Formats: sequence, structure tokens, C-alpha cells
Amino acid sequence: VQLQASGGGLVHPGGSLRLPCAASGSIFANNVMGWYRQAPGKERELVATISSGGSTNYVDSVKGRFTISEGNAKNTVYLQMNDLKPEDTAVYYCNVKNFGLLWTKVSDYWGQGTLVTVSS
Repeated sequence: VQLQASGGGLVHPGGSLRLPCAASGSIFANNVMGWYRQAPGKERELVATISSGGSTNYVDSVKGRFTISEGNAKNTVYLQMNDLKPEDTAVYYCNVKNFGLLWTKVSDYWGQGTLVTVSS
């Protein structure tokens, strides 16, 4: 499985960015794709996920500002980030988890990180 992520950059506070992620290879019908981030000196944290059934999950700090959605291409997701704050500065990582028929996790893959810097 390969994950191709992009879209990071420098943005002013209050600005927007969109991060695309495309997964290729053996992606199961039961899967969860999402974005995690790691700020300097901090642990990696979940930002947002979307399941193959369309259920979404967000960390509290981004609710109302970030939206994760599926793309038209299979196994593609987008993270739309609005009203960005300096505390959103981090390396963002795309992730896909494959699950078996009973939603037992089978495998877990990470893309290369993309740096998002929010600064004036």
C-alpha cells in the first residue's frame, strides 16, 4: 500500500489549506482513512478520520474548522482546513487502516508527512 499526500505549506492565521491523500494497493472494503499530525516536541495525534461507510471523527480542537471528505477517485480523501491557527502547525500524516470482516484491524499504513505552518 502506498499513500500519496501533499498540500502542505505556509499560511497566515485564518487562512485555509486542503490536504489530499490518495491510497493505492491493497485497500480493504472495510477501511478507515485519515490524517494525523505531530507538532514539534509533541506526540502524534489524530486529526480526522473517515470510514469506508462514511463515518467521520475529529479531534475536538479542529471541529467546526476542518472537514474530511472522500474524493471522486477511489481511496482518496481530502482534509479541508479553514480558519487555521498557529497551534495547527505540524507535520500532517495520511493514514489508512484495513479491517477484516468483523472490523478487526489487519494492517496500518502511513504516508510521508507534509508540513503545515501557520504563521503571520
